[in-house]
This record gives sequence, C-alpha cells and structure tokens, in this order.
Amino acid sequence: MSERPAAAAGAARRARVEAVRTAMGDAGIDALLCSVGADLPWLTGYEAMPLERLTMLVLPVDADATLVVPRLEAPRVPVDEELFSLRPWDETEDPVSLVAELVGARRRLAISDRTWAAPLLALQAALPAAGFVKASGITGPLRAVKDEAELAALAAAGAAADRVAAALLGGEIPLVGRSEAEVSQDLTRRLLAAGHHRVDFAIVGSGPNAASPHHEPGARVIGRNEVVVCDFGGTFSPDGGPGYCSDTTRTLVTGEPDPAFAELYAVLLAAQEVGVAAARVGVACDQVDAAARAVIADAGYGPAFLHRLGHGIGLEGHEDPYLVEGNGTPLVPGHAFSIEPGIYLSGRYGARIEDIVVATGDGPVRLNNSSRELHVVEA
Repeated sequence: MSERPAAAAGAARRARVEAVRTAMGDAGIDALLCSVGADLPWLTGYEAMPLERLTMLVLPVDADATLVVPRLEAPRVPVDEELFSLRPWDETEDPVSLVAELVGARRRLAISDRTWAAPLLALQAALPAAGFVKASGITGPLRAVKDEAELAALAAAGAAADRVAAALLGGEIPLVGRSEAEVSQDLTRRLLAAGHHRVDFAIVGSGPNAASPHHEPGARVIGRNEVVVCDFGGTFSPDGGPGYCSDTTRTLVTGEPDPAFAELYAVLLAAQEVGVAAARVGVACDQVDAAARAVIADAGYGPAFLHRLGHGIGLEGHEDPYLVEGNGTPLVPGHAFSIEPGIYLSGRYGARIEDIVVATGDGPVRLNNSSRELHVVEA
C-alpha cells in the first residue's frame, strides 16, 4: 500500500475507533474485545489467523487500546501506535490472563460475535463479575455504513466477479458433460485470476440440484436442456489491506428452456428489478424484501422463495443490514447489500439472480452489471 492510501486508511480507522467509543458510551459498555472476525481488521487493519492461539484487541471506553497477539504472529501486524499498543505473548504465557489484566475492573464487556467458545468461556471464568454482550450491537450499525474507500473496494470486487460472470454467460466455461465440481473449480480459478486473493464459495447446482440454494457442487454431470445456477464470490484486496467481498449469482440453461421455466425466470427477473428499485434511502429493509416478494407471490411462487431478499456485504460476505421481514431498519447512504430473489421447485429446478447494490442519495446503484437475462449455453 502506498504512503498516501496507508495514511488515509489509518485516519479512517482512528475515526472508527472514536465512533465505536461513542457508541460504547451510549450503550454503557466498558470495553470492547475483538478476536477473529471482521471487527478486528475493520478497526486495526489486521486480520487474525483462525488459530487456537488467542488474538484479542482490548479497547476500553476510557483508555488506550492494546492488541494481544501470539509472538509468532506479531511480525504480521501493521502497527499503528496511534490506534493501539502491541502486546505479544510467549508460548509459556496465558493470554486470557493478559486480557483479563487489561480489562481490569471493567464489568460491562462487548465481545466480537465470531470469538470462539473456548476463549470466551475462559474469559468468563477469569472475569466472574463481568457481563458479556455481542459486539455487533456496537460495531454492526457502524460497519454497515461504508465509507468511500470501502465502497470503492466493493466496486472493484464486484467488477472482478463480473468478469467471471461474463465468461460464464459467454460460454467460455463449458458446462455440458462436466461435473458440477469441475465447473466450480473453473469458477474458483477464474476468480483468483481476476484478482481475488481468496474464493469463499463457488456454488454450482444443476437440474434438480438448482432447487437447493446452497448446494454443494458434486459429481453430478451437467446434461443438455438443464438449468444451472452459479453463485460465486470471494475476497478482493487490490491494495494489500483487509479484503472486501464479492457475491453474484447467475442462472443459465444448457439448451432452449421449456416454457414453464422461461415464465418462472421472467417473474424472477421482474422481482429482482423491483427489489433494486425499492432499495432507496429511507426505505425500511423489510419493505424492500416485501416489494420483491410480492412479485413472486402474485405469480403463484410465493412458498418457493425460501430465503430473505438480501444481506449486507463488506469485510464479511454476510453482515448488516439484512433485507428480511421484521427488520425495520431504514436504508441510509453507504449501505451495501445483495438483492437476490430466488424461486426453487424441489425435484425440478430453481433459479436465482443476485447483484450487490449500494444505497445512495441518488438512488440504488448496482455493483454487478453482467447480464441478468436468461442465457442459453449450448456447450
């Protein structure tokens, strides 16, 4: 990362820490504890490896932050003394005791949602008078509103995924006669070649498997005149900092679709368009879901839309805000989320269309722009 972007990133993280401290004060939280998960890189620029060795940022509301990290991991930490001090621990030390010492007499603690059970249970034993709540109550609403640099990173990730989608829709990735797993591997290779540093998933569901939204690609060989749903994404980090996620889904047919499926897909496409158009600043998340869902229900496919309309996206593939019934949170500029209606007919086929969308003062903006029309791929 060049000096100017690094300085801007550091300034952004310092602003985040101050916003978190303000939210902690409002919520009566004495200290925030961040281990594995996205809260840590969002605040520090450091992504902890998911090891049994404890890494934890201790961020008191009333004192400087300290990052407790295994000594063998310390060289990986981008130290910013204005953000936190570094406390490496040796193999013969107890990191839970170090964290407990830094927490001190503070009793109202928020701990990152992704923290493993073992260190949480150990901390509860070491701090018997403390009470723990989920950190997402503090960090979730703040992380959900992306700044300009985060939106640029999401746009770059989306454009990279679009290049893979264009190859898929253009017939550059053979389908017929290949297993779902082989096609998934091809998508994975292309995501990496397009600039992703990690592939998080590459779902390929063909024929009746297309009716399973999170199907695990397997040995089933894709035949002619079948529906194929491809849902793929990964983590993209063009500047070497924490990576932001991509996520897109496209549905194809290997030959002319039967009229019933063509009708289903037309309904789905209309629902996706309505969902995107509804995702305007000030509109509640559940109202966006309801707008797209009504199109599918009115066409008689209501029970076949099995999941929420969308999820937030950023450092994690799924994060706030969630577009789902019961979530009355209004959209604000900087919210980034998927719009992904699906229709799934068990034992027959399914279809899904997914784009990442950003709420702006000028209306919703798609970050995925590959074709959403139903593509016929002969090979």
